Amino acid sequence: MTFPPSQAPRDDGLVLLPAALLPALRANAARPDGDPVPVLKLFNPVGPGTWLITELDADGDTMFGLCDLDMGCPELGSVSLGELAAVTLPFGLTLERDVAFEGRLPISRWADIARRCGSIREAEAIVRTLARTPDGGR
Repeated sequence: MTFPPSQAPRDDGLVLLPAALLPALRANAARPDGDPVPVLKLFNPVGPGTWLITELDADGDTMFGLCDLDMGCPELGSVSLGELAAVTLPFGLTLERDVAFEGRLPISRWADIARRCGSIREAEAIVRTLARTPDGGR
């Protein structure tokens, strides 16, 4: 169904993995030696937990990216979409997708900055600043 722009449903971020992001995530997974820019940011709206996702495996469940449970040690690794979708939070909330997220830098740079800062959330301000510089903060 197609809606005029003024009547289109608003993307509220509750769909963790919309179909529009699948091609980029799958393409990144097909290039295992690459250093892709994160495509997707998932987060816990009421507590710890942020995930920057770069890839989705062919199984449609295994994602790869930078994972941070706010314990001071963000790490690159795999995470299950099904497990994240099943998380139930207080007040009936669930994990959400940041609809305004822009990856801006390759995941290796995100990982380096987040490890130095201790969290993805702290790294975001630095990444926004670096992305505005002509050389991308290299």
